[in-house]
Amino acid sequence: MAMSSKNSIRENGEAAARTDDIVLSARDITVGFGDKIVLENLSLDIRRGEILGFVGASGAGKSVLLRTVLGLNQKRSGTIKLFGVDVDKASDADRLKLDMRMGVLFQQGALFSALTVLENVQVPMREYLDLPKRLMDELALLKIELVGLPRDAAGKFPSELSGGMIKRAALARALALDPDLVFLDEPTSGLDPIGAADFDELVAKLRDTMGLTVYMVTHDLDSLFAVCDRIAVLGKKRVLVEGTIQNMLESDEPWVKSYFRGKRARQIDMAARA
Repeated sequence: MAMSSKNSIRENGEAAARTDDIVLSARDITVGFGDKIVLENLSLDIRRGEILGFVGASGAGKSVLLRTVLGLNQKRSGTIKLFGVDVDKASDADRLKLDMRMGVLFQQGALFSALTVLENVQVPMREYLDLPKRLMDELALLKIELVGLPRDAAGKFPSELSGGMIKRAALARALALDPDLVFLDEPTSGLDPIGAADFDELVAKLRDTMGLTVYMVTHDLDSLFAVCDRIAVLGKKRVLVEGTIQNMLESDEPWVKSYFRGKRARQIDMAARA
């Protein structure tokens, strides 16, 4: 991605993030499995319109927090609010409304192998909406085109798609209900550098055009630099540091220094300081 394009994306993101409107608020979250505590008294906010990059060492609990926010893991203590609603106190009807305002792209895409791309995108529509088939077909095709896939991809099965196409199809499914908040779990893993850069640019474009808020779990330093407005670093079972890429470069936390200023980060370090 050209430097001017990167700067434009980041300027748009910074403008979008200058708001006190908190879309997701996690307070004092503790999650454990048996005798093992994975997260302890963790707190994190995500602001409307921003792209937040969530990073940490392998096994630190990044996906655990994501699954806990989505209600797939039980927490031992703490409070999670989505769009100002305490999920523990939400009625079934309110919880349904919250679910419809969120979309998820799971790692590796997690498409249903026996369904076509069109049918995969329609899964959330079938689960939450009561629409005629013709309208669902039209809406699904719109989402497929929105993420940069050709219309003829609609009739293909996941086994017929490249890795990049799988990611885009999974993103189309995540956008099926026009969500306000999208969770991306390692969205560029397995993609070549060009494909990863294209996907980053797509995420930024969708954020700007659809008004999305994006929670991105990633190890990709290029993604963190190119499209993330803020970064939160998970370590020692909590959020160690959060802020801009410049805050990461200036941090004295040993893991943060190693990650953002190590040998593999040298080019990004130089670009950020330019």
